Amino acid sequence: MNRITRRAALAAPALLLPFKAFAQWAPARPMRFVVPFAAGGATDIVARVVGEPMAERLGQPMAVENRTGAGGNVGVENVVRSAPDGLTLLMGTTGTLTINPHLYTNMGFNPLTDLAPIGLAFATDHVLIVNPQVPAQTAQEFLALVRAQPGRLSYGSGGNGTSTHTVAELFKLVAQVDIQHVPYRGSAPALTDTVAGTVQVMLDQIASALPQIQAGRVRALAVTGARRHAALPNVPTVGEIGLAAAEATSWGAVMAPAGTPNAAIDRLNAVLREALALQAVKDRLTQVGADAMTSSPAELAAYMRSETEKWGRVVREARITVN
Repeated sequence: MNRITRRAALAAPALLLPFKAFAQWAPARPMRFVVPFAAGGATDIVARVVGEPMAERLGQPMAVENRTGAGGNVGVENVVRSAPDGLTLLMGTTGTLTINPHLYTNMGFNPLTDLAPIGLAFATDHVLIVNPQVPAQTAQEFLALVRAQPGRLSYGSGGNGTSTHTVAELFKLVAQVDIQHVPYRGSAPALTDTVAGTVQVMLDQIASALPQIQAGRVRALAVTGARRHAALPNVPTVGEIGLAAAEATSWGAVMAPAGTPNAAIDRLNAVLREALALQAVKDRLTQVGADAMTSSPAELAAYMRSETEKWGRVVREARITVN
């Protein structure tokens, strides 16, 4: 080996190190996946379903930790205060990442600046449902009814500040209608009372409302997604009934502490995409009423900014407060 060839051979490993380290980032120790809600809910299920194939690809176990409290703020803050080494992840949601900052004045952190976006994971649309005794067969008839009799009908939600509350208030603002809010301790009792006629209206997530719709116990009038939902192909979107600004989707996204190295963010985004592309993962998400969603970290950051602005307007104009 001549002097030039030998020198090149010695230099090559050093030249390749930065790229190799970037391309092959991997966690050195077991990982944590924090879910800011109780076990068994849709967010928790998605985290477990997605976390398993991610862990396999990363070569380290990934333990799901349920840290509940303060509308999800306890779990989010736990991640914010964790080391930015790629070993701690958060399954954030519409509420925890973009609505809570407008509801809780003493959070002590800002999701837009104190968390690093990795990628979207799932989304669920809502559906406008009414008790069968409501004399409206279509969304247009419903809008005419509530405009003619402001304040007579009431809608149930899972509680102040929940998605079934904020999505309904967005609908009211865009449609310029007056429907009274009745908060419950969870969406399930609100749906039960919608079926019973105690309240007449609800904007529930499709997954939980679908069995009642299919059984004819409630009537579906519109869905809040940008496209018609496969499970309700005959139900128009809010855009189709002239209320495109009322489009709303509840979503979940994987986040990390701010300052997490770009190499870790990029690798985590790649394995998240790979996990969400698996048919078994898609099927399991469908079972809990969720659709797999993907994005780049930059796309998620931009989406969070727009969602934060949108829900801030809803919270202010609807004067939403938490108990």
